[in-house]
Amino acid sequence: MKKNILFVCIENSNRSQMAQAFAIIHGGDRVNAYSAGSRPSGRINPKAIAAMRELGYDLSTHDSKSLDEIPNEVYDYAITMGCGDACPMVNARNREDWNIPDPRDMDEVEFRKVRDLIGSKVRELLQKIL
Repeated sequence: MKKNILFVCIENSNRSQMAQAFAIIHGGDRVNAYSAGSRPSGRINPKAIAAMRELGYDLSTHDSKSLDEIPNEVYDYAITMGCGDACPMVNARNREDWNIPDPRDMDEVEFRKVRDLIGSKVRELLQKIL
């Protein structure tokens, strides 16, 4: 049975988008991966698009969306990216906060480090739940 995983950050333009992409890459047809923001920016950060393109994933096909725009269901896992109180509660069986820094204003080298941290955290999660 597929696992439904939701990744949440504030703007839904960097961290949660990359986490969703890694879940799709590494989880394949075993997961339904979603991402949303508590205050979405309405766009994907070009740095995030470039960082994921380096790994062969086209993040430009994603949309920045709010929690109101995702399916209203019980998620197996809701993962917040360290946005604390800015991430409201969603209906989930399991909840984790990864406390990942917002890479929005970081240079490319630091941005890639956050991308790689997110990738490793997603792989750890998938190994645990699949």
